[in-house]
Amino acid sequence: MSATPRIAVIGAGLGGAAAASLLIQEGFDVHVYEQAPVFSRQGAGIHVGPNVMKILRRIGIEDALNEQGSHPESWHSRHWETGDILAQIPLGDYAVKEYGASYLTVHRGDFHALLIDALPDGALTYGKLLTKVEDLGNEVRMHFADGTVAHADIVIGADGVNSRIREELLGPEPPKYAGYLAHRAVFTTPPTKAGMLPFDPCVKWWSDDRHMMTYFVTAKADELYYVTGVPVEQWDLKDRWLPSSKEEMRDAFRGWHPTVQALIDATVEVTKWSLLERDPLPLWSRGRLVLLGDACHPMKPHMAQGAAMAIEDAAMLVRCFKEVGAEHHELAFGLYEANRAERASKVQRISHDNTWLRTNEDPAWCFGYDVFSVPLVDPQPKAATAT
Repeated sequence: MSATPRIAVIGAGLGGAAAASLLIQEGFDVHVYEQAPVFSRQGAGIHVGPNVMKILRRIGIEDALNEQGSHPESWHSRHWETGDILAQIPLGDYAVKEYGASYLTVHRGDFHALLIDALPDGALTYGKLLTKVEDLGNEVRMHFADGTVAHADIVIGADGVNSRIREELLGPEPPKYAGYLAHRAVFTTPPTKAGMLPFDPCVKWWSDDRHMMTYFVTAKADELYYVTGVPVEQWDLKDRWLPSSKEEMRDAFRGWHPTVQALIDATVEVTKWSLLERDPLPLWSRGRLVLLGDACHPMKPHMAQGAAMAIEDAAMLVRCFKEVGAEHHELAFGLYEANRAERASKVQRISHDNTWLRTNEDPAWCFGYDVFSVPLVDPQPKAATAT
């Protein structure tokens, strides 16, 4: 291994970009390989809770994101038909005081752009689709679809639910279809009309078998986003997403509150996405390879914490490198998994069950978490294999 380990990050999504920024801040030699030719402002929103904002503070983009995003005073849960409030979770100034940072909603593309812009020039290469990875013992060799080859001492797989690094560790296995589709749309905030409620800055509409989450994605509240969870028994996993339509939305939410109907009427373009999951993995690393985010614990978006878990993973992995030294990568990987697996699995489970904040509950265990100060637990010894 080099005196300063060469670290490759596969994937420049939110988790990969955060990992790279934090590693570079600590003086590591890092390069990010992203398969996309370029990033664009894709039509999706995202929640960014205090548990993530404290990490973004360390990266240096907290203030910029606070300026861009919408700051809801509360998370509302409402009945699908009557609009009655089922739960009201305080956010706003309460979040800053109780959890140590703000809670905001923002356009995912705007958030991602800030993370990418935080990387130094030359740290990220686009158009690098990983096709083969070889852990040679003393280094890792990476082969890309464009015919190029790169080398690193450590490879971080931040390459999503269909991770090539996960496949190298555990073999090819498709993710599980979760039985639900998510419809997603971003559009200009429409005017309110008679019979409607004012648009809540952050609200989840619930029925027994489906929901619609809606919130502003700009500080000006001039753009709204919704994402749904609608049961659909079967789905071809070759289709990650497909176009949808207002008509399909009206069918899925027929009879729902006039406020929901107004959102559907204002929709310009809507897509539908299959929701994918994996069971908790038996390992997160081996040799010089390690996973984070959706590569090792993909989950339904029903807690709005999927990206948060990836960014928390990134920060904890960097903390573990600092704790034991990146030259002792296997010790660092063991410490990292020991301090992330339980929390990520809990969020996976609650996201799967789709119960988060449907009724009044205390979210402090989630929002108040500080990856930089939480006490570290030691890895448990591996059980001996019978011979």
